[in-house]
Amino acid sequence: MKCLLISSESAEVLFHWTDPEFQQNVQEQYGASQEDGQGLPAFEDSISTLFAPIIISCSTMVDRLGDSYTSFTTENNHIYVLHQFDECLYIAVNGDGEEDEGDLRRKIYVMKKMIEVMFGMVTLSSSLLRKELRPQDTEQRARLWKHLQSLLETYSHLRENDQSFLVEAVERLIHPTLCEQCIEFLERRLVQQLNSSVERAGEEVLHAFILVHTKLLAFYSSRNASTLSTSDLLALIIMAQNMYPSNIDLDDSNPEDIDSTSGSGPESFYTPEPSPRDGDSSSSADMPVRGSTPVFEFVDPDVQMAEDSLHTLDVPPPDPSTPRRVFLEVSLKDGLYPMMPHSMYCLPLWPGITLVLLTKIPTSAVAMSVYTFLEAFAKLEKRLSEGMEGSAATRGQPTIHDVRNKLDKFIKALGPSEMKCTQLQHVWTEFKSRIARGGSGFNRDLIQSCKNMKTQLCGIYRQCFLIESGPADIPRRLSPGLQERAQTMVQDKLMDWKDFLLVKSKRNITMVSYPVSKLILLPVMSSFNLTYLEDFPGLIHFICVDRSTGQMIAPSLNITERNTSELGKGPLAHFIKSKVWSLVSTTRRYLQKGYSTVTLRDGDFYFCYFLWFENETGYKLEAGDIPVLPDDSAPIGMLAWDYYRKLLRYYSKNHQGEVVKCYELLTVHLGVIPTEVILQHCRQLASKLWEPSRNPLL
Repeated sequence: MKCLLISSESAEVLFHWTDPEFQQNVQEQYGASQEDGQGLPAFEDSISTLFAPIIISCSTMVDRLGDSYTSFTTENNHIYVLHQFDECLYIAVNGDGEEDEGDLRRKIYVMKKMIEVMFGMVTLSSSLLRKELRPQDTEQRARLWKHLQSLLETYSHLRENDQSFLVEAVERLIHPTLCEQCIEFLERRLVQQLNSSVERAGEEVLHAFILVHTKLLAFYSSRNASTLSTSDLLALIIMAQNMYPSNIDLDDSNPEDIDSTSGSGPESFYTPEPSPRDGDSSSSADMPVRGSTPVFEFVDPDVQMAEDSLHTLDVPPPDPSTPRRVFLEVSLKDGLYPMMPHSMYCLPLWPGITLVLLTKIPTSAVAMSVYTFLEAFAKLEKRLSEGMEGSAATRGQPTIHDVRNKLDKFIKALGPSEMKCTQLQHVWTEFKSRIARGGSGFNRDLIQSCKNMKTQLCGIYRQCFLIESGPADIPRRLSPGLQERAQTMVQDKLMDWKDFLLVKSKRNITMVSYPVSKLILLPVMSSFNLTYLEDFPGLIHFICVDRSTGQMIAPSLNITERNTSELGKGPLAHFIKSKVWSLVSTTRRYLQKGYSTVTLRDGDFYFCYFLWFENETGYKLEAGDIPVLPDDSAPIGMLAWDYYRKLLRYYSKNHQGEVVKCYELLTVHLGVIPTEVILQHCRQLASKLWEPSRNPLL
């Protein structure tokens, strides 16, 4: 039983997601309380009633104590995790024992991240965000919630099955020659032609990348583009997978065929079946055949009514020619600008292979100005809240005086015809008059004026980048014809490689299985020309992550019920996979407590985890103290909260003038291997994995 809820302080539901078990439990609980002859209450009303005592209790504690609880466990072992972001309360629940507090907290932060990518700086205004998450139009609200629910389900599925989302790092396909060719193709042909076309309607392609399932085949950024952060890239992969989900449950039949991915052995390719669209509720195998005998079922009318109400939430398949507005971090010479507007074009090439284009929209400079003003008012509000006198706060805040002239010009450039601009002009005039008046109560009034200014600025941002103005906005995107040409160009380039890539994505770095009775599972990574059977006997699995670039490398972990995978078949394969997932969770708990090295024995296995720092030349730097985080801190990772970026800044304070890099290595060995041999393996493995001569693209 799982649930995630976003609520306002007044217990108004802003978003909810539940699995079928939780939904059935709620309907049974509140359906039983209805009088005879009445149908089930609306599910939204039921879930609001269910959580109202918790929401009110949390708000009361914040008002009276200035603090609140972050988690609790009920008598029936249901875990509740709560987190307040401004005026929005996030509540995650698990009642089946599959998730702990850390998992639920991570889910909350990932949901917040996806909302930021979708709504940008509107998330900085609670009142505006509430309107976005809960539109008055019922159909619009149903579509939005269905989309958010689908994104959450996609993320949860990827985290349970994909190592890159387990450790929150990007995995690249290991084929240097093809990767280099594709990057060169994106740079010299695709992006150049798109940006020189008159059909781009003022948009400029900044980033272009090719995904094979969730793995990155090639990535190119134009010269004037900012570096795309790992957090944003992972969020975009989730969105791409949500639009065109991979059929990852299918696998090639024999593990012996994986030799074809390394260029040796017989060629055997696999092409998955077309992925279902978002609107498909069942596979074609479950659809009745015309003329076949109908099947009748007797269904409870109340249950049928509830199911029928869910069908109204179905979202039609996405239109590839319609871009999605996404808000991503931009790093420029003059500073860091979060949540800048981009257009995301997700163009399917074949099932499992997708081309993604990120473009800069013509009015993006407005967003940069809005963020600059928001930052200035936020700093002034903070200084006033800390007790500094209003006049002293403004004198000690030179940016306010600089912003004054810029904001006047900004409002004038927007034009007086916009209603939001008129409201902004009114609030700004009132703000300036209060600064001029001063007097008693100056601080309190000015704090409220700062809040009003931030709300109005977020309103301008919302009007410019989130609200469709109608037919006038249609030409302001890459034309469908231009998108089709881009799609065709990449398809022509990869036509001879597509089957290979689909197999390669499942066997990126392979592991071969030996007789289960002997429990000898040794990885073979022919892409690196390493002989693991001779060099690393007893090594079962590893994950190595370059946290400076946000990229990871690991042998494949494909688990299927009907086919034999590299880890064997059936219970053994699932057992080892569960051990790897458990190891990652354990190491994060130790890292949160300040430990950079973990070694532990678990039955027949020996686990190791190392985090270390190197300089540009590869010289290992001395280990330093790692900050200890509180139990209710943001989860360690790079998707929801980039812990490693902050860790690198923290560590680099003592290494001024040096480029510091951060690495992680997790290994699983057989327990019979001596400890000193295991540690030697880890050192050798770490040094060989990132040698430029072996894999220049990592």
